[in-house]
Amino acid sequence: MAVFMNEQIRASEVVLTGLRGEKLGIVSREEALAMARSQGADLVCTSLMSSPPPCTLMPKGKAKAAAQKEAASARKAGSGQTAGRSGGKDKIKVKELRFTAHIEDHDYDTKLRQADKHLRSGKPVLLNVQASGAKEAAAAKTVIERLVADLKEAGVKDTGIQSGGKGSKVQLNPR
Repeated sequence: MAVFMNEQIRASEVVLTGLRGEKLGIVSREEALAMARSQGADLVCTSLMSSPPPCTLMPKGKAKAAAQKEAASARKAGSGQTAGRSGGKDKIKVKELRFTAHIEDHDYDTKLRQADKHLRSGKPVLLNVQASGAKEAAAAKTVIERLVADLKEAGVKDTGIQSGGKGSKVQLNPR
């Protein structure tokens, strides 16, 4: 977003707000610029969508710094999107939590709290229980079923439980 300051403002009249937020009403551009100079401030146009445009007196340099900060945050927010590759859709990050088929109770409780925290903050979770062989596949499925049951208040299954020779996994979406 472009910020118009001081002489960049071309409107003949502006709706002026003072340094402390006080409404000064509609004044000519020249009068507003003179007030800004006398107070050691910048005249900043906050919107070009209305006539006369609303302008604010801001301490010297504050408006430019705020505009740069806003532009940087807009760039940062824009860099997380994958508009070019996925047809304009935002990619949702899924938190993956890995377990073993024979997990200790304390470790289970810790991972369960992590999954619950992510689900309650609105993020989906992929629960992945790894088995070291086909013999442990049944134990892996049991752990997954226990996790789904313990997290039923915070999340709902996106897919069914997928079991394979090396373990089981399921994705939970927040309720």
